Amino acid sequence: MNKKNPENRSEEECGMAEQRASSTTEHQMTRAGSDELGEAQAQRAGINFEWHFGRVTSLGVYEIANSRTVTILWEEGGVSNLQGEITDEQWEILKLAFLGSGRIAILSDQEDKRWMYDYRFLEAIRG
Repeated sequence: MNKKNPENRSEEECGMAEQRASSTTEHQMTRAGSDELGEAQAQRAGINFEWHFGRVTSLGVYEIANSRTVTILWEEGGVSNLQGEITDEQWEILKLAFLGSGRIAILSDQEDKRWMYDYRFLEAIRG
Protein backbone atom coordinates (compact mmCIF):
# COMPACT_ATOMS: atom_id res chain seq x y z
CA MET A 1 0.00 0.00 0.00
CA ASN A 2 1.32 3.43 -0.94
CA LYS A 3 1.11 5.82 2.05
CA LYS A 4 1.02 8.93 -0.13
CA ASN A 5 -1.62 7.45 -2.40
CA PRO A 6 -3.48 4.81 -0.37
CA GLU A 7 -6.08 4.05 -3.02
CA ASN A 8 -3.45 3.75 -5.79
CA ARG A 9 -5.07 6.59 -7.72
CA SER A 10 -3.10 8.38 -10.42
CA GLU A 11 -1.25 11.60 -9.59
CA GLU A 12 -3.74 13.56 -11.65
CA GLU A 13 -6.64 12.20 -9.60
CA CYS A 14 -4.90 13.15 -6.36
CA GLY A 15 -4.02 16.64 -7.62
CA MET A 16 -0.32 15.97 -7.02
CA ALA A 17 0.75 16.75 -10.57
CA GLU A 18 -0.89 20.19 -10.41
CA GLN A 19 0.87 21.02 -7.14
CA ARG A 20 4.24 19.94 -8.48
CA ALA A 21 3.81 21.87 -11.75
CA SER A 22 2.81 25.10 -10.02
CA SER A 23 5.76 24.98 -7.63
CA THR A 24 8.36 24.45 -10.37
CA THR A 25 7.23 27.24 -12.70
CA GLU A 26 7.72 30.08 -10.21
CA HIS A 27 10.97 31.28 -11.82
CA GLN A 28 10.36 30.16 -15.40
CA MET A 29 9.71 32.67 -18.17
CA THR A 30 8.28 32.08 -21.62
CA ARG A 31 8.38 34.83 -24.22
CA ALA A 32 7.98 35.02 -27.99
CA GLY A 33 11.63 35.78 -28.76
CA SER A 34 15.04 36.48 -27.30
CA ASP A 35 14.45 40.24 -27.14
CA GLU A 36 11.27 39.76 -25.12
CA LEU A 37 12.99 37.25 -22.85
CA GLY A 38 15.89 39.63 -22.23
CA GLU A 39 13.47 42.44 -21.46
CA ALA A 40 11.56 40.23 -19.00
CA GLN A 41 14.80 39.21 -17.26
CA ALA A 42 15.87 42.85 -16.96
CA GLN A 43 12.48 43.84 -15.56
CA ARG A 44 12.67 41.04 -13.03
CA ALA A 45 16.16 42.12 -11.90
CA GLY A 46 15.11 45.74 -11.48
CA ILE A 47 14.04 48.80 -13.40
CA ASN A 48 17.54 50.22 -13.99
CA PHE A 49 19.13 47.04 -15.35
CA GLU A 50 20.29 46.92 -18.98
CA TRP A 51 21.84 44.19 -21.13
CA HIS A 52 25.34 44.73 -22.52
CA PHE A 53 26.96 42.41 -25.07
CA GLY A 54 30.58 41.72 -25.84
CA ARG A 55 33.17 39.23 -27.06
CA VAL A 56 35.84 37.63 -24.86
CA THR A 57 39.11 38.24 -26.71
CA SER A 58 41.56 36.85 -24.15
CA LEU A 59 41.71 34.86 -20.94
CA GLY A 60 44.75 34.38 -18.76
CA VAL A 61 46.01 33.12 -15.44
CA TYR A 62 48.91 34.77 -13.67
CA GLU A 63 50.06 32.09 -11.27
CA ILE A 64 52.71 34.26 -9.63
CA ALA A 65 49.99 36.75 -8.64
CA ASN A 66 47.38 34.00 -8.16
CA SER A 67 44.90 35.87 -10.35
CA ARG A 68 42.86 35.53 -13.52
CA THR A 69 42.41 38.07 -16.27
CA VAL A 70 39.83 38.59 -19.00
CA THR A 71 39.68 41.07 -21.87
CA ILE A 72 36.32 41.86 -23.47
CA LEU A 73 35.54 43.88 -26.60
CA TRP A 74 32.12 45.48 -26.07
CA GLU A 75 29.56 45.94 -28.87
CA GLU A 76 28.71 49.40 -27.52
CA GLY A 77 32.33 50.39 -27.94
CA GLY A 78 35.27 50.06 -25.66
CA VAL A 79 37.44 47.33 -24.24
CA SER A 80 37.64 46.18 -20.64
CA ASN A 81 40.33 44.18 -18.89
CA LEU A 82 39.74 42.76 -15.43
CA GLN A 83 42.46 41.07 -13.42
CA GLY A 84 41.61 39.28 -10.18
CA GLU A 85 38.20 39.46 -8.51
CA ILE A 86 36.78 36.83 -10.89
CA THR A 87 34.84 34.12 -9.07
CA ASP A 88 35.06 30.44 -10.02
CA GLU A 89 31.52 30.56 -11.42
CA GLN A 90 32.25 33.64 -13.53
CA TRP A 91 35.49 32.06 -14.75
CA GLU A 92 33.61 28.96 -15.93
CA ILE A 93 31.13 31.09 -17.90
CA LEU A 94 33.94 33.16 -19.44
CA LYS A 95 35.79 29.97 -20.43
CA LEU A 96 32.63 28.55 -22.05
CA ALA A 97 32.21 31.74 -24.04
CA PHE A 98 35.87 31.83 -25.04
CA LEU A 99 35.82 28.21 -26.23
CA GLY A 100 32.57 28.78 -28.14
CA SER A 101 31.54 31.87 -30.04
CA GLY A 102 33.26 34.22 -27.59
CA ARG A 103 30.04 36.12 -26.97
CA ILE A 104 28.84 37.11 -23.51
CA ALA A 105 26.06 39.23 -22.06
CA ILE A 106 25.88 40.98 -18.74
CA LEU A 107 22.88 42.52 -17.05
CA SER A 108 23.90 45.55 -15.02
CA ASP A 109 22.50 48.57 -13.24
CA GLN A 110 25.88 50.32 -13.10
CA GLU A 111 26.18 53.73 -14.76
CA ASP A 112 28.85 55.21 -17.01
CA LYS A 113 31.38 52.52 -17.98
CA ARG A 114 31.26 50.70 -14.61
CA TRP A 115 28.91 48.13 -16.15
CA MET A 116 31.94 46.73 -18.04
CA TYR A 117 33.20 45.28 -14.74
CA ASP A 118 29.86 44.18 -13.25
CA TYR A 119 29.71 40.40 -13.64
CA ARG A 120 26.86 39.71 -11.18
CA PHE A 121 24.60 38.61 -14.06
CA LEU A 122 26.88 37.00 -16.65
CA GLU A 123 25.89 34.69 -19.52
CA ALA A 124 27.71 32.93 -22.34
CA ILE A 125 25.85 33.29 -25.66
CA ARG A 126 25.85 31.13 -28.79
CA GLY A 127 26.27 32.52 -32.25
